[in-house]
Amino acid sequence: MRNKTAIRQKRNRAKLKRVNTDKPRLTVFRSAKNIYAQLIDDSKRTTIASASSKEKNIEKNNKTELSKIVGKLIAERSIAKGIKEVYFDRGSYKYHGRVKSLAEAARSGGLKF
Repeated sequence: MRNKTAIRQKRNRAKLKRVNTDKPRLTVFRSAKNIYAQLIDDSKRTTIASASSKEKNIEKNNKTELSKIVGKLIAERSIAKGIKEVYFDRGSYKYHGRVKSLAEAARSGGLKF
């Protein structure tokens, strides 16, 4: 039997891919200490832009503040590449806490999803 997080992640991605096939996907990975965001083009299977809380120019803060910084970074990098509309893939995580703050920061940075 598969674990619950894998089932939740598969269900979430299946719903997103049915609706949006032409936009890139903003994926979030949350570990115990860090948070990562990637902008993925599923048709070409390439990463367009990425940002993480492990980058050297980011000061150490609490985890929620780091999520906001990473959200703004990924928004700046995607707009610099000419991408303004994405769809948000939260994976197996609930839209709560650090994932929510990253998404809100990306929206305030100029991304639409």
